[in-house]
Formats: sequence, C-alpha cells, structure tokens
Amino acid sequence: MQEEKGIIQSNEKIAKDTYRMKIAAGMAKDMKPGQFVNIKIDGYMLRRPISISSIEADGFVIVYKVVGDGTLALAKKHAHHTIDVFGPLGSSYPIHENRNEVLLIGGGVGVPPLYELAKQYRVLRKEVHVVLGFNDKDSIFYEQEFKALGCHVVVATMDGSYGVKGTVMDAIQAHAITCDFTYSCGPRPMLKAIEAAYQKGYMSFESRMACGIGACMACVAKDKKEANLYHRICKEGPVFPIGKVEF
Repeated sequence: MQEEKGIIQSNEKIAKDTYRMKIAAGMAKDMKPGQFVNIKIDGYMLRRPISISSIEADGFVIVYKVVGDGTLALAKKHAHHTIDVFGPLGSSYPIHENRNEVLLIGGGVGVPPLYELAKQYRVLRKEVHVVLGFNDKDSIFYEQEFKALGCHVVVATMDGSYGVKGTVMDAIQAHAITCDFTYSCGPRPMLKAIEAAYQKGYMSFESRMACGIGACMACVAKDKKEANLYHRICKEGPVFPIGKVEF
C-alpha cells in the first residue's frame, strides 16, 4: 500500500446520489478485485474508504454514493483535480480458474467491487451470473456495463419499479438461477440471507472504518468457529469466505 496524489480524469453522476470517478494513479498495478482505497477529503480528518470498481491500465475507477458532507465534497471534484489516495487496502476476491460458472450478488453500493471481478472471470471465458439489488429504478447503475461484459444480468428493486420486485434472493428464485458458488457485497441483511442459502463462495462486508489499516480496531467481527478470535474488516477483510465471521 502507498499514499499517492492521483489525478481525477472524470467524475460523473450515474444514478440517484451515485457518482463514478476515474483516477489516474500508479498504484492501480497492485490492485485486486474486492480491495478498497482510503481517500482524503480536504477539511475532514478521517479518510473515506471506497471500494475499487475497475482496474484500468493507467488508473482505477471508484463508484460512491453521496451520504454526507464528505462524499458531497467528493462529488464536487472535477477532472484534472488532484486527490490524495491511500491503498490498495484489504483482502480481495480470490479467482477460482477451475470454476466454469459463478454467481455475483450485489446490493446498492455493494455492486461496484463486483465489476472488476466479473471482468476477470469473463477474460477467463467463464459464465457469470450477476444479480443486482436496488431500492428503486432511479438508483440502478452498472446493469448495462455488466451486460457489455457478456454477463447474465438480473435486477431487483424493492419498490418494484424495475425488474423483479423484492430482494436479490427473490430475483434469484424468480429466474431460477442454480449456480451455487457466489461472490457478494452489500448490506448485512442481504449478506445474512445469502449465507443462509449458500455455503460456497465469498462475501465482502461493509463497516465503518477509522484508520483503514487495522491499527485502531474499530471495525472488528468475531470468528464464527474460534472463540475469542476477531477479524479486522479493513485488514483481514473486507472479503471473507462465507461463514467465516459473525454479523
């Protein structure tokens, strides 16, 4: 990991309160799907952890949602501005080249890290099923981008304004998707439902992080099997095998 002054190449709104930013930075060569970066925003003490959505030849892409003053300030950044980035951080999604078929399940801001994962599996010519969950039609993003990779894409919205009405699990059932090896990222209720239905695969946990490097112990999760063993979401995670940590 390293600290670097990246150059913003673009920063555009792609859905309700959701932005896509491309950053030119040398650290991209060290990035893996599922990792994140910590971004410093002028005027704010704590960095913002944001997942890496796509790894490019000259940089990387993040997708973030405006949820407070810090991310609102980030949304006001323009092309050619510099941005202080620390990373790449955390664990990544392992690629299983022996798998011919995988199922990627994302909810809301949990969707972005699955895009690079899908890219890498499609380079290997694997069959990739993608199920995306959002609150409503205006919040949907990356559906067409996943389709452009050659993925089979299904979308669910909680209000039924687009795709299957309900959760990602409702969409999986409605489309009779039978692949049993999953990668997921999203809100904890969604991850709980996935863990109850699948035993093979990996999930990425969202958590409030202070330092992002495992020093402050603010984002720990208890191991499900070993007593008194805790894992730092920002260090040993955010990606864990299904069933590894408690919610």
